[in-house]
Amino acid sequence: MDSFSALIRTASHEQHMEAETSTFMTDLLGGRLGVDAYARYTEQLWFVYEALESRAQDLASDRVTGPFVRPELFRLAALERDLEHLRGPDWRSTLTALLATRVYADRVAAVARAWPAGYVAHHYTRYLGDLSGGQIIRDKAERTWGFAKKGDGVRFYVFEGITNPAAFKREYRALLDGLAVDDLEKQRVVAECKRAFSLNSDVFRALGEEFPLSA
Repeated sequence: MDSFSALIRTASHEQHMEAETSTFMTDLLGGRLGVDAYARYTEQLWFVYEALESRAQDLASDRVTGPFVRPELFRLAALERDLEHLRGPDWRSTLTALLATRVYADRVAAVARAWPAGYVAHHYTRYLGDLSGGQIIRDKAERTWGFAKKGDGVRFYVFEGITNPAAFKREYRALLDGLAVDDLEKQRVVAECKRAFSLNSDVFRALGEEFPLSA
């Protein structure tokens, strides 16, 4: 029988690939969009991580979510430093969420308040993605727009507190395998994981509409 971490990865593969291969992300990573598109994407991330991390301390003592709340994963401070670099010191005054981003952040906030296991689904899709595919984005951003290596502009993707990402991901998957819920709840977590990737895809779609490639 497959472990839960393997199950959640396999079950959400289609939604994961859809998000990863979105037109916007493909164009961004292909160097076909300007730094403004990258900055706009970074702004959208701020809303999602604000929802994900604003209640993290409350969830640290929860039986289900507690093991997953790891300060070395927190991204909000790094995002804010990146936004200051990308948008200037007054970045907060021009910060706006796309409708798709608002829907995504609201869903994260709702499960953070009322459904610990659902919060784990969003935690998994975001942070393990940042530790994996996020490194490709960092590398491309550094080369395309000349950001200092692991410096301002790409700090979101730099996990200074995690010296061995591969070992950390193994440990994280072991936590998923030991998730303290029954099988029915695990099925709901898998469904929420799929939903998280779909919400992410919606944000990419909206960004793609805002930054269409000129014909």
